[in-house]
Amino acid sequence: MADIFREVDEEVRRDKAVLFFEKYQFWLVGAALLIVAATAGWRIYDYYKTQAAEKASARYEAALQLAHDGKSAEAEAAFEAIAKDAPAGYRALARLRAIDELSTHDQAAAIKAYETLASDPTYDSSLAAAARLRAAMLAIDTEDPKVFAQKVAAMAGPTGAFRYSARELLALAAFKQGDYEAAGRWLDEIVSDPNAPAGLRSRAEAFLGFVRAGKPSQQ
Repeated sequence: MADIFREVDEEVRRDKAVLFFEKYQFWLVGAALLIVAATAGWRIYDYYKTQAAEKASARYEAALQLAHDGKSAEAEAAFEAIAKDAPAGYRALARLRAIDELSTHDQAAAIKAYETLASDPTYDSSLAAAARLRAAMLAIDTEDPKVFAQKVAAMAGPTGAFRYSARELLALAAFKQGDYEAAGRWLDEIVSDPNAPAGLRSRAEAFLGFVRAGKPSQQ
């Protein structure tokens, strides 16, 4: 008797399954097709994304080679072209490198371009910090000392991505103005910080000796 009831129960389940499939077959088939289409679409997207990245990488390397060969104008044009249509990461890098090449022949224009790039809210924050620093490196000899100090001091705080380089620039600017006390303070912040890069700390220690002497080095 138990076998009969079990067989009847199985038949009922099969009938329910058939009825369920007949009722919802179009939805089930449609869902399966959507899954297949989504998987295929992702694979196609991933393929073209990889292809675009590889092409952008080759173009970027070619532009770097132009810069290395001293062909600044050609390199600048190549980076600008990459910045227009390459994948996002290469676009961001190329925008910065194009200004680097501009700085080799027009520093004033490069300073303005760096600052514009750094203030772009859509631009990568770490690269924006690099753009600010590069602008400061170019502006140290031409900008009003007070304006320069205010701008760069904002980068020299404890969380600044390039705080050690910013402090070094501030020390150099103060030294050029004859403010040896301020220069010493900025250099001390580098020397006393165990997290400062070793090379930069060594340079700061040497510079600090000149500052304490109150005069430039004598060769």
